[in-house]
Amino acid sequence: MSRYAYERLTALDNSFLIFESANTPMHVATAATFEATPLRHADGGVDMQRILHYVESRLHLMPRYRERLAYIPFEDHPVWVDDERFNILYHVRHTALPRPGSERQLKRLCARILSQQLDRGKPLWEMWVIEGVEGNRLAIITKMHHCMIDGIAGVDLLASLMTNEPSKRNASIPEPKRWIPRPTPTPRELLRDEILTRLQAPLSLLGQLLQQPSEVLANVRAGAAAVAEVLQGATHLASDTPLNRPIGPHRRFDWLTMEMDALQEIREHLGGTLNEVVLTIVSGAVRRFLTQRNIDVDQIDFRVFVPVNVRQPEAHAKPGNQVAAWIIDLPVREPDVLQRHEQLRRHTDHAKHSQQTKGTQILVEATEWTGTTVLGLATQLMERTLPFNMVVTNVPGPPKALYLLGARMLALHPMVPLFVNQGLGVALFSNAGRLFWGFNADWDVVPDLHQFVEAISASFEELHALAAPRRTATPRRRRRAA
Repeated sequence: MSRYAYERLTALDNSFLIFESANTPMHVATAATFEATPLRHADGGVDMQRILHYVESRLHLMPRYRERLAYIPFEDHPVWVDDERFNILYHVRHTALPRPGSERQLKRLCARILSQQLDRGKPLWEMWVIEGVEGNRLAIITKMHHCMIDGIAGVDLLASLMTNEPSKRNASIPEPKRWIPRPTPTPRELLRDEILTRLQAPLSLLGQLLQQPSEVLANVRAGAAAVAEVLQGATHLASDTPLNRPIGPHRRFDWLTMEMDALQEIREHLGGTLNEVVLTIVSGAVRRFLTQRNIDVDQIDFRVFVPVNVRQPEAHAKPGNQVAAWIIDLPVREPDVLQRHEQLRRHTDHAKHSQQTKGTQILVEATEWTGTTVLGLATQLMERTLPFNMVVTNVPGPPKALYLLGARMLALHPMVPLFVNQGLGVALFSNAGRLFWGFNADWDVVPDLHQFVEAISASFEELHALAAPRRTATPRRRRRAA
């Protein structure tokens, strides 16, 4: 009989399991729309059997999608093991909007699906195929627990499922490769392996110290300085705002699409990076939104958590999270848009030259051996304080159009989960010349989410008018509330 197999979750991956509660589901998600015709039967209905067969034929490229959680005894640290009862029919689901399904109805269905937690007893993902969307479209909502994927890994997942060229109608789909689940370790075997691993770690460190003492000590000093910088920054707490209240289990989801050419015009005119343009737009939107709520923005320190990719090229297709973090002050007090952009550039330049990224990586690595209990205490501490007001994550996607079984993807709006006392999160994804915004909000804390989306549009138009003064700013479309 073959030997058992499993993979230990990193401390960073495990942290998303610890953060999760009934009110804070920790899955990331995307809401994508496609041309419907290539995915239909001759009678007009969606060909679910073909979609199921295609997804199953690609699962060998995504082994984590057939793995579930198990736990090391006493320590209670999670590991990935093969799910011997895996059934794709549980994970790929089919539903429909009442025809013709409007954009507003689609957003509300997305919000309901995204409010539901994933079952930890099964592989932590779901795919919802939604037909009946107006404009001859079909929608696919994909949910994945954050413990198994980050933004860059999500782009790799798209590459596994989609193609850059449209396939021929009814092109043959390869038969799924035979899958035999590997034996699952017993609790006793998991505990024994964990004890041996912990005993070997100090010996490995001692060996490095004896072989390269000066290099090891220099790295320790540099690491200590980086950690000190991160901890010092954490003592500067964000202001309490109406967006930062205890949240419930229900969500609102809204979205927006922008043309990359217009954003590049802004970047070329004002300088800096595209991400700095995005954060400048968010700064202006937060200022407008809070002012509409009669909040004195001159008294607010508004901070955003910006994930930073630290994935090495050789680990590009590896699942899990490989990110560090910047915490950036948004200049919401500044009324002048040019000054806001200039201040934002200074803040991000400081983050680039600081040791925030290295410091957060070291802290994450340190928690690998402190146990789940210490990680849980750190999580509780974060819940009681307010180190940042909002998460803003921007993931670059492939530059070419994407296709699923010959159907072109028309849009893909991402979703980032909400943490305790974080009523709103912003995620962005770029593809084929467009930037897709996704806004995830607590149902009660942000009942006026559509006003924040309109504030994003207004902030963008203000910047675009400055970048192209002789050109009429892009008119805002009338939007319906999500």
